[in-house]
Amino acid sequence: MAAEAEEEAAAAEPADRRAAGPALWRLPEELLLLICSYLDMRALGRLAQVCRWLRRFTSCDLLWRRIARASLNSGFTRLGTDLMANVSVKERVKVSQNWRLGRCREGILLKWRCSQMPWMQLEGDSLYISQANFILAYQFRPDGASLNRRPLGVFAGHDEDVCHFVLANSHIVSAGGDGKIGVHKIHSTFTVKYSAHEQEVNCVDCKGGIIVSGSRDRTAKVWPLASGRLGQCLHTIHTEDRVWSIAISPLLSSFVTGTACCGHFSPLRIWDLNSGQLMTHLGSDFPPGAGVLDVMYESPSTLLSCGYDTYVRYWDLRASVRKCVMEWEEPHDSTLYCLQTDGNHLLATGSSYYGVVRLWDRRQRACLHAFPLTSTPLSSPVYCLRFTTKHLYAALSYNLHVLDFQNP
Repeated sequence: MAAEAEEEAAAAEPADRRAAGPALWRLPEELLLLICSYLDMRALGRLAQVCRWLRRFTSCDLLWRRIARASLNSGFTRLGTDLMANVSVKERVKVSQNWRLGRCREGILLKWRCSQMPWMQLEGDSLYISQANFILAYQFRPDGASLNRRPLGVFAGHDEDVCHFVLANSHIVSAGGDGKIGVHKIHSTFTVKYSAHEQEVNCVDCKGGIIVSGSRDRTAKVWPLASGRLGQCLHTIHTEDRVWSIAISPLLSSFVTGTACCGHFSPLRIWDLNSGQLMTHLGSDFPPGAGVLDVMYESPSTLLSCGYDTYVRYWDLRASVRKCVMEWEEPHDSTLYCLQTDGNHLLATGSSYYGVVRLWDRRQRACLHAFPLTSTPLSSPVYCLRFTTKHLYAALSYNLHVLDFQNP
């Protein structure tokens, strides 16, 4: 009787589902999604040819979202947030395959005659980049791999080179080699600069109406962004070491400094934003000179750092402040000047020799791909990296490079 009931149930199933095989269509949908999420696009294409039911199943958005979250740089963060809702998930998965396989087309967006130490930021369809003591804004063309040659805006105010800048609340907050901080409104001519440090300001960050700056003069300072209080220092923190990098926590309660590690303490320390008091330091086994050149928060409890000791380190404050939870070593023993992450699996680093950009899958120890962007006579560090789901931009001494993963 049981066998007859089973045969009747099978006969009641649509023909296209029976064609997929009884062992397959009887699997729970969640398990099918899990299995298919491990297949590449070619295998999914072959599977879709089996029957109409599988063709519909392999084209459903839920499956592609599952695949996208496991892919490199598909626009989904580790928390599942979708950063590119205007681009189809299937298209993003196609591009993410190019990231994983290292398939891209290289180009040069900008060139300049004198050696620079440029910094850049992206916002929408605009790119902001520093050149000497100016910050220039350019608009991307629709392909994202080229720029309109005429700048949208030019922001000046520093007497020496711009070392670093951030975009916040329709403002550009810049740090200069003249020891000053500049505040520029993006859509107006409003510009204010004020003396902030005794030596060059190496780094700056701004969130929630608060500016923090770090300098070669071995101090970090906290400032208000409010127009009526610009230049009024709220706190001065004596770090006893040169400050190379700085970042404010997403909770706006603390900030982290990355220093030169020339003393007998950790180069990574977290400070209370309201009182300026030291909260904790990260790590305990840094060698002398292992300065931190770039640091960034991914969440209120997790952050990434890199620098002179050739390591990228991933810190989780919930697990431990004495030891990082993961680290990746630059295989050619080069200083790491900068890093970027998609908030999920992709990590990109820029090294000090030959303009090498490396891509890492954070689920693996080894580097996925390396892209040397300069030759021996023009060897340059990668001073700054930024990327979208389709393009990676790298700022070097003499030019701005783009790696186009959409049209390799």
